[in-house]
Amino acid sequence: MEPCGKLSIQDKCNLISHHLFKISPSFIEKALVVLPGKEMGVFNESLSAKENTDELEGVPGLETNYGSEDMALIGLDAMQRANSTLEDFCRSYFMFHRLDVKRPESIFKYLPMLSFTESYIYQLDTLNEKMIALTTNKVTVQEGRSNYEACSTIPQRFGKNFISDPFQPLKILLQCKGLLTERIKEELKCGEEYWALERKLCGASEQIEILKEDVLRAIHLKSFDYRVLNLLLYQLRGEEVNDLHMEFLSVSEFLVEISDDLFDYEEDVLENNFNVLRMFVRIYGALTAPSMLAKCITEAEEKYEKLSRALNSQLFSCYQKRCEEATREGGKISGYPLGSWTIPPLIVDEELYRSNIQDSS
Repeated sequence: MEPCGKLSIQDKCNLISHHLFKISPSFIEKALVVLPGKEMGVFNESLSAKENTDELEGVPGLETNYGSEDMALIGLDAMQRANSTLEDFCRSYFMFHRLDVKRPESIFKYLPMLSFTESYIYQLDTLNEKMIALTTNKVTVQEGRSNYEACSTIPQRFGKNFISDPFQPLKILLQCKGLLTERIKEELKCGEEYWALERKLCGASEQIEILKEDVLRAIHLKSFDYRVLNLLLYQLRGEEVNDLHMEFLSVSEFLVEISDDLFDYEEDVLENNFNVLRMFVRIYGALTAPSMLAKCITEAEEKYEKLSRALNSQLFSCYQKRCEEATREGGKISGYPLGSWTIPPLIVDEELYRSNIQDSS
């Protein structure tokens, strides 16, 4: 903002590029008061362009339609929820980047951007869960307000952009850092699609038909955050994306999501979360659902085995050991990747199950 006649055009452009994402329209308005001469016209044009395009609206840390100056876009709860995913990502995916997870410098070099991105995703995921609770009229009272009252303020608190383009602030930040690629954009779109499917499937009444295509699409999309982190790590390291690794990990993610859904089945019924087994019971009934799910698992396992043979044998061995560690640490006694699957007792009447649990507690 200060006189900069001695700087070259290149230096000026570099300074603007480096600091642009930090500059809000309100900051420029205040600066214009003390700017004399030609500089005022330059920044007036900048302010006008930004007001017309809203390109910086919603950048984390700025006063925008997403919140006010005293309201953080990412809360501590979202960061804590993201932490377990980040730990798993580092321990499971760093090996595909030839990074040693046992060396702190390997982690902390990339952790700020990975942590911010995953925490941002978890913050949106939390809001999406609240929107599902709102649509299903599951009203509980906390801190003097019902969930309905709290959830109904989401559009006012975060603006229309939360519904139309919830990842816009994150994309702008990644763009300013030179990290945004078309593949990352596509995966973020997958995240929006997953949340929309989650709202649709979990908010559907008993009279509404649920489609198998929607359920399988949702379970494939559910791990979009891992793929975003993986693509982001390629960008941070300045390396080309390894498509074989991405495809192998995508199939593995699908199997892990099914395994997690089987392990968390009762809890997901209680909380009305998306769960592939829940949806299959809804579609096929209790008698047929297990066999239909087993068919999906078998097809995915065959693809997994085929892709694993194309991997470096040492890399695949390390990954298998990590999967087995994660399974034990998660408290699972059977399921992917140990070779056996266990279908939990099915809950046909979910409302009765929730009512019984609530009564007993």
